[in-house]
Amino acid sequence: MADEASNSGRDYRETLFLPELSGDPFPMRAGLPKKEPERVEYWKQTGLYDLLRKDAASRPKFILHDGPPYANGAIHIGHAENKILKDIVVRTKQMTGFDCDYVPGWDCHGLPIEWKVEEDFRKAGRKKQDVPAVEFRKACREYADKWIPLQKQEFQRLGIEGDWDHYYSTMSFAAEAAIAAEFQRVVRTGLVYRGSKPVMWSPVERTSLAEAEVEYADKTSPTIWVKFPIVETSAGPKKRQDLELTASVVIWTTTPWTIPGNRAISFSPSIKYGLYEVEAVEQGLAFEPWVKVGDRLVLADRLASDVMQAAKAVSCKRLQNFDPDDVVCEHPFHGQGYDFKVPLLAGDHVTDDAGTGFVHTAPGHGADDFNIWIATGHSQKDIPFTVDEEGRFTKEAPGFEGLEIIQLEGKNTGKDGPANKAVIDALIQVGALLARGQLKHSYPHSWRSHAPLIFRNTPQWFIALDKPYDAGGGRTLRQVALAEIERVDWGQRRLNDDRDQNRIKAMIAERPDWLISRQRNWGVPLAIFVNKADGSILRDDEVDARIIAAMKQGGADVWWSTPAQDFLGAKYKADDYERVEGIFG
Repeated sequence: MADEASNSGRDYRETLFLPELSGDPFPMRAGLPKKEPERVEYWKQTGLYDLLRKDAASRPKFILHDGPPYANGAIHIGHAENKILKDIVVRTKQMTGFDCDYVPGWDCHGLPIEWKVEEDFRKAGRKKQDVPAVEFRKACREYADKWIPLQKQEFQRLGIEGDWDHYYSTMSFAAEAAIAAEFQRVVRTGLVYRGSKPVMWSPVERTSLAEAEVEYADKTSPTIWVKFPIVETSAGPKKRQDLELTASVVIWTTTPWTIPGNRAISFSPSIKYGLYEVEAVEQGLAFEPWVKVGDRLVLADRLASDVMQAAKAVSCKRLQNFDPDDVVCEHPFHGQGYDFKVPLLAGDHVTDDAGTGFVHTAPGHGADDFNIWIATGHSQKDIPFTVDEEGRFTKEAPGFEGLEIIQLEGKNTGKDGPANKAVIDALIQVGALLARGQLKHSYPHSWRSHAPLIFRNTPQWFIALDKPYDAGGGRTLRQVALAEIERVDWGQRRLNDDRDQNRIKAMIAERPDWLISRQRNWGVPLAIFVNKADGSILRDDEVDARIIAAMKQGGADVWWSTPAQDFLGAKYKADDYERVEGIFG
């Protein structure tokens, strides 16, 4: 106890051999908030990046292409991770004998910036569609210009080494002109065409979205079982035919609003179907079921009991087998502007895992629907444009014109509009609704507005992947791309791992024609003229040269600010040509 008392006030540092800290040569703290900016400034003052380039001039090149960030806000942890990992790779290659010229860049076009600028206009009481294109684009350019120097400073503060004084920007006049010029080269191959196709569409943002701009989230949707009366049946005994003509094919869908766009019903040749008659319905319910005793319904055998249960039918009997080949139905709204035949089409996308074994087919509102419609010899011209760019029914949806599918304004923006309810009510009125319910499922949403998307048939511009062209040596673009993939080492040779190569090959081998257009304001325009008489794209080297020269001087904005006649010259009349204003997606 005495020893403890005598040592209680002792300074134990005197018993250790520590370095002398006078003048602070070995500070206890690194002081990084102060030292790091000093180090970055030292690199800048000494021209470190230029010295590295000079020292490595004779070495083999290693180029890391910088997939750029959007110039739309301060950097976040994802930006930091991305740039730091790139910096590690570049510095490592530099120290192992390569000349690594790393040029950072910024993506200044696209939906993130356009959406932010649109928000600013909305706050000022102006809708995007009411703002002239040149004014809107000017605001987008100013917004991106504001963030590039700030992000640049933040990246440099992280110690990322690169050619910061000569960064690239997708909105530079030179870049915009180069993109337009490359597209003109593609146009000359004859692979570019305008077609009609259902695409992922955001009614809130009024534009189509690329796959990378789509996220999936849970959504509760109304489900409906709908009867399509049979009006033509396949060959066979008259008794069987007469029986089928008293029946209805039943479909199931989670998008009631697509019923006005229905043009067919799909089935699978491998599924067994039967014709069922309802014998009894559930009693004592708080509502009267829509199904009636005596109703004759065509269903997949495997799903018949599930459908009857949903419809509150407690007893039914199977009358006979059903062959869907050559069967034709009529639309539930027949006599109300939907007086066309609804054929049954065989498709390999149909299953009997859920639903009824039949797929309601609206070729303007789904990829499978579109594909089977075209594959069975039907025309794109017969696909209706039932929904406009704001997600409202058009006059091609008689009885529903003007109704919103998704609410566009107010506190309920992104919620279901009145379209679903109106269609369901109309089905009840004509006696076509068999049952209804709700389903919580994964549904596509916009990654920017987080509002639900729809599939919408729209005129768009595409690049054909399966059309032979001269510059490809008679091969198709898909064949050329797949051949080039084989030439690249994706890891199959270097790492003996072919997963990445297989992934990119599958993407190219299975993808449809390349959709290149977007209905937006901010981006590089397609910058082509279309003959109003025959729909052909104008291919004229002199016209193309005038467009590119103007873009080099004034950027892509000149496509909107310059009279069309100035580009067309004396050889063509502006009144004879449509100026395509869509942008690259």
